[in-house]
Amino acid sequence: MKTPKITNLFVALLALSVSGLTSAFAQNKANDLKNKTPEERAKFQTEMMKSKLNLTAEQQTKIEVINLNYAKKFEPVIKSTDSKIARFKQAMSLQKAKDEELKKVFTASQYQQYEKFQEALKSTLKDKM
Repeated sequence: MKTPKITNLFVALLALSVSGLTSAFAQNKANDLKNKTPEERAKFQTEMMKSKLNLTAEQQTKIEVINLNYAKKFEPVIKSTDSKIARFKQAMSLQKAKDEELKKVFTASQYQQYEKFQEALKSTLKDKM
């Protein structure tokens, strides 16, 4: 069964949301991540945030909870057969809520760096569309 493009883009969004990876590597990671459990995706995201944003132990504990919570919420979107637009809207709504929670945990500097990663991701995804 062929995976719809929006699902690949969404999984790429998850994979890249916290990393400054090249697009080729990111696409491979995205393909790997869509076949992972929410727990595995959350662990990957937390590890990337830990390394890229220099999280404290306290921050890491809070981020692990947030990432797992949203990885579970994203799972039905990833697996859904809804229209591409519907899934995209659901994903963006969840991502916005997640970003708000992350903002409360990150320092101003960390959140700024996180936003830079998000912008780089959006640019990469637009180029691929």
